[in-house]
Amino acid sequence: MSVLNPAADARRAMDVMQRGGIAILPNDVGYSLIAARPQALRRIFDTKRRAPSKLNAMLGNDALHRELHVVSARGRAIVEAITQDYDLPLGLIAPCRADHPLLAALDPDTYERSTKGGTLLMLLNAGPFHREITRLSLERGTLLFGSSANLSMHGTKFRVEDMEPEITAIADIVIDYGLMKYHPWQASSTLLNCETLEVVRWGSCFENIADIVKRHFGVELAPRPAAAGAQA
Repeated sequence: MSVLNPAADARRAMDVMQRGGIAILPNDVGYSLIAARPQALRRIFDTKRRAPSKLNAMLGNDALHRELHVVSARGRAIVEAITQDYDLPLGLIAPCRADHPLLAALDPDTYERSTKGGTLLMLLNAGPFHREITRLSLERGTLLFGSSANLSMHGTKFRVEDMEPEITAIADIVIDYGLMKYHPWQASSTLLNCETLEVVRWGSCFENIADIVKRHFGVELAPRPAAAGAQA
């Protein structure tokens, strides 16, 4: 008998977020603070004390990636290799379809805080719960945005009990799945632009991702700096 029920937990969390609430959600690369409505997203931003230059990330899956991103054949192959062939998580940055109905329906503030230079950041392939919540996101036509469940520059949290009280205080629902899978990295997802192959953040599984890109596509990614952090 399974001790977890990602499908049921995702439905509970989505119901809360569609009503304007804030959720703490489990991803393999750490817990995230997520919302679907503008007021809730602004509260997340203010509570985390994020710098104005910081952007929201979107929870996504392959179907949402195909719907919302505009990528070359090579870019698409790189994303598939990392997230499907090698089954790794990826913070994917790629040009987006601003006129797609799902993006066009966003309020201007949410769109501005979630895109940069015509690109959209989307977390892909981050575990069983992530798979269920992103399936619901597409099914219900409700995009989900946010960032790591921590105060800005205080490091990704891999257990609920390690979060700052200011963070847990604003959550209307907490889905606690214990210690997250990629905790040994002590870093959130690697952020990679699949078109330019710019590494925006050296995070979990970066060395694996760099090896994939080099071996299969002949491109060497910029190496991890000695003091690269994982704060978000």
